[in-house]
Amino acid sequence: MPEPASPARPACPCDSGRTYDDCCRPFHRSPGSAPTAEELMRSRYSAFVKGLASYLLHTWHPATRPASLELDDRIRWTGLEVLGAEGGGIGEKRGVVEFLAHHDLDGVPGALHEVSRFRRQGEMWLYVRGKARWSRATSPPIVDK
Repeated sequence: MPEPASPARPACPCDSGRTYDDCCRPFHRSPGSAPTAEELMRSRYSAFVKGLASYLLHTWHPATRPASLELDDRIRWTGLEVLGAEGGGIGEKRGVVEFLAHHDLDGVPGALHEVSRFRRQGEMWLYVRGKARWSRATSPPIVDK
């Protein structure tokens, strides 16, 4: 059974209830190892929290992956709620995960609501695209990748 979070073993940013060491860190150390679409989505959220742009690019499907990625350091990610998942399990080829990613942008709270699509390529789950809506008027516009 995983150890509870403590100052020496902090909680995972993806709000799984596990420690970072027992949750997303192994995926960050070995990109492509997330066994489900939801676990990949959670690890990608944690990568945004930790500023791991290379992990995000590595786990993005080549057909939709940008050439580079610059993370906005004005955004502080503050929590994740997984609203639902369809497919994306072990042995499946496609998955969809809907989530709310809470944040502060320049000190003002908001949330990103996204429905993300994932595809398995070989043994590796990859992010394909998402439909996203930011919850505050001054946030970036709707993104449809």
